[in-house]
Order: sequence, then structure tokens, then C-alpha cells
Amino acid sequence: MRVTLKAVLPVAVLAAAAAWGVGGRWSPPPADAQSPPPAAAVARVGFIDTQRVMAKSAAGVSAREALERDKAAMQKQVDTLQSELAKLKDELEKKGQLLSPEVRKEKQDTMERKVRDLRRLADDFEKDLAKKDRELMVKFARDLQGVVQKVGKERGYTLIVDARAGLIYGAPEADLTEEVIKEFDAASRKASTAPTKP
Repeated sequence: MRVTLKAVLPVAVLAAAAAWGVGGRWSPPPADAQSPPPAAAVARVGFIDTQRVMAKSAAGVSAREALERDKAAMQKQVDTLQSELAKLKDELEKKGQLLSPEVRKEKQDTMERKVRDLRRLADDFEKDLAKKDRELMVKFARDLQGVVQKVGKERGYTLIVDARAGLIYGAPEADLTEEVIKEFDAASRKASTAPTKP
């Protein structure tokens, strides 16, 4: 019986393939305890310090400055009323004995009314400032969330947390605060130079 190369070659290839684990049923090699997980399973986690973003970003600084300007204008009005009140009180103390009872009563009523006005004005200003602060914080948080999402998606992060929300430890290389500040400033510049719709 004569064996030809044509008949032996396919059988030899199949035998070699079976020996190497190639062919119909392949089973993966046993998992090594030391082998790293697949790249898709690795979660990238980063953190930001929102207080630092608020303090160092252009949007945060601008929001604080706007609030301080409003506070200063309100304080000026309160100071003016306090000055008027002090003059009226001083006048009553110095000239009170010389004034007729009707005039003195009128000045006392005016002073009491100004005290009530001052208290009401200070209370209104405090409420206005608190409302403006809340509005600025909501806008800042909304804008910051958009920037953080953008940074997270572009850089392949699975999770980005706020360092002030209970983070106990974060490696410095996981701190994305400076990157977020740069992106936030760029987005703020872009938004301020964009033409406004009529």
C-alpha cells in the first residue's frame, strides 16, 4: 500500500490543530490569579474639589464678585438709613428738651418708623442676597456638571465624585480639579463670546 502526501497532509494538519487546541471546540486557558482583568472591565475613577473649582474658576470668581457687588450696594443703602437714624437720634437727645411735646412726639414717631424701615430693608436685602446666592449656585452647579460630564466622557472615566462629598482618600493622579477648571474656563469664555440670540 502506497501512502501519498495528498492523503497524509490533511490528516496531519487536523492532528496538529487538535494538539494545539485549534479547531471545533476550543477552551480558553485556565485563568491565572495574577493576570489583569480585560481593559473594558477596568473602571477609571476620578474626583474634583468643587470648592476649589468655585474659588479658582473664572465662572466661580465672577459669581462671587457679582454677589459682593450686590451686597455692597445694599449695604450702602443700609448705611445711609443708619446715618439718617443716627442724626435723628442725636437731634432728639440734644434738642429734645427744647422741642415742644408735639414736635418731639413727631420726631420720635419718625425715628421709630425709620428703625422699622431699616429692619425691614435689612431683612429684605438678606433674603434677596440668599436668593441670588442660591440662583448663582444652581447655575454654577448645572454648568459644572456639564463640564465634568464632558471631561469624564472625553477621558474615559466611569465615575467622577466630589471630594467634599465624603471622599476619604484620593490619589493625586485621580484629582481632576485643575483639568475641570481649565475646561470650565474655556466653556465660560466660549459662552461669553457666542452671539446672543435676539
